[in-house]
Amino acid sequence: MKQDSLGLAQRMFPSHCDVTDQTSGQKFRSSMASVFSLPSSITLTPLILLLSISQVAPSLPQWPLSRIPVVLPQTTEDRPAPHFQADARLDVISPCDPECHKMAPPPSYSDLRSILSYETLHSNGHLTETAVGIYGYARPKTTLATPSRQKRQIFGHDGRFSIVGRDYLLNYPFSAAVKLSTGCSGTLVGDRHVLTAAHCVHDGKNYVKGAQKLRVGFLKPKQHDNSASATNATNGNNRRPSPDKMKFQWIRAKRTHVPKGWIKGNANDIGMDYDYALLELKKAHKRRHMKLGVSPSAKQLPGRRVQFSGYDNDRPGQLVYRFCRAGEETSDLLYQHCDAQPGASGSGVYARMWDRRSRRWERKVIGVFSGHQWVDRDGASQEFNVAVRVTPLKYAQICYWIKGNYVDCREG
Repeated sequence: MKQDSLGLAQRMFPSHCDVTDQTSGQKFRSSMASVFSLPSSITLTPLILLLSISQVAPSLPQWPLSRIPVVLPQTTEDRPAPHFQADARLDVISPCDPECHKMAPPPSYSDLRSILSYETLHSNGHLTETAVGIYGYARPKTTLATPSRQKRQIFGHDGRFSIVGRDYLLNYPFSAAVKLSTGCSGTLVGDRHVLTAAHCVHDGKNYVKGAQKLRVGFLKPKQHDNSASATNATNGNNRRPSPDKMKFQWIRAKRTHVPKGWIKGNANDIGMDYDYALLELKKAHKRRHMKLGVSPSAKQLPGRRVQFSGYDNDRPGQLVYRFCRAGEETSDLLYQHCDAQPGASGSGVYARMWDRRSRRWERKVIGVFSGHQWVDRDGASQEFNVAVRVTPLKYAQICYWIKGNYVDCREG
């Protein structure tokens, strides 16, 4: 198995694999420590196997063929201007625990229309509300198991990896992770679109500070300072800046879409199910984006694992990657054991499976990391790490926001 793992690593990272000691692979681990901010003693085999799957028969994990309903805008009305007074919260509070979510009655068609109606905040502060119609929706027949409770943001040993080195930060899939000026993370899902958590821009009652002038940060190499180079050359100092010095380049958001299910959440306890938002940028970003996908059940995921990258606050300026086993789920929420800190909320949770339509392996965003949720239960706070699943209805809505039509949104 060790021989196979090292061989796979050589094919994945040929420029970083100086594997001459086939017994221990020590040189390989030391080299790979330059890619991830890790001690060379850490075994990276699970991470390597997850990041790249060798060419195998497509009888292994496959994206399910989902029937996508149609969510169409019907009427749009102006709304009062937002206040932009509250600070963005990176921890989410909900009075509804997992048992509460499971016992909640399924929403009626009228409820769903209300929940999936949405607000659009424009960069000039103009706010509108759009009502929607839903067509071709079939209610799920099965109820998923109640989620199990977790106790901490970091579960035992910290399993996060800081991605270092411009060759990796600037390449897919890590390059699809972005930072929001409100302190959250997001994922590129279109040429000018970013998927994030609703609580990063709206606290459930109003839009937060910075939401009107929201910016999205792309990690890029720092430009070489010519004046500093000239000074160094004059002084006989030939040292150049580190090629891995990175900085954020920011693009303003043009529009922000937030579902009414989140905005109404503080009143009817269903807000956590709809903690997602889509940002439209003022200009195209020119990076490869991730495809959107309907979330399969946890048991259909390869190894029952999910993964995501974000900008955790305890590692400033670093992109942090993690993968973990998905726990139990409700129809709208996925509970997992991924280590995360504030700042990672809004990250796109994704998986890599075989796509029967395109006949290739595809990474797709199947959820939004809502973050470390504090739930008030019987007067005491309990903690959960939760992601919002992309259901067929949410896929139809988000895809319409991206594409502007429903014809291109019928295949999840």
